[in-house]
This record gives sequence, C-alpha cells and structure tokens, in this order.
Amino acid sequence: MNFQPLGNRVLVKRVEEATTTMSGIIIPDNAKEKPARGEVVAVSKEVETITNGNQVLFGKYSGNEVSFDGTDYVVLDTEDIFGIIG
Repeated sequence: MNFQPLGNRVLVKRVEEATTTMSGIIIPDNAKEKPARGEVVAVSKEVETITNGNQVLFGKYSGNEVSFDGTDYVVLDTEDIFGIIG
C-alpha cells in the first residue's frame, strides 16, 4: 500500500476493541462501538507533531473511511486527533 495524505492529514489503522469484558461477558458485534483509537501508518509532509507508529485518540465518527488491500483505514485531519498515547 502506498498512500501519501495531503494537507494536515494522517492515515490511521483502527485498533480493535476486545470482544469480551473483564468479567468474561462476550460483546456481540452489533453492540460494539467503533474504537476511537488507532495507529498512524502515513503522515502528510505538512504534519510535524505526529509520526508513523504513534497511537492516537480521535472522535468516533471523525475522518473518512478507506480500504486498501482488504484493510480498513481512516483518513483524519490533525484537528480531529485529540492526542497521542504515550
């Protein structure tokens, strides 16, 4: 996959939530919310504060969903990213 975001955008691969709770209850697929956490896999040249491999938090319904080679990603404006997880 070769994708270069333009403007102040990054390409993020969502990190999937656990399918069971700590007490062992299985969460059905239709009850899961989209995670608001992901790993940055591509960064535009204009972005200086975020790099590939950063774990970030972002709004659940932010960005535009895209798919490359069967893998789902989200293209986000840097304004939609709440912060980097250290």
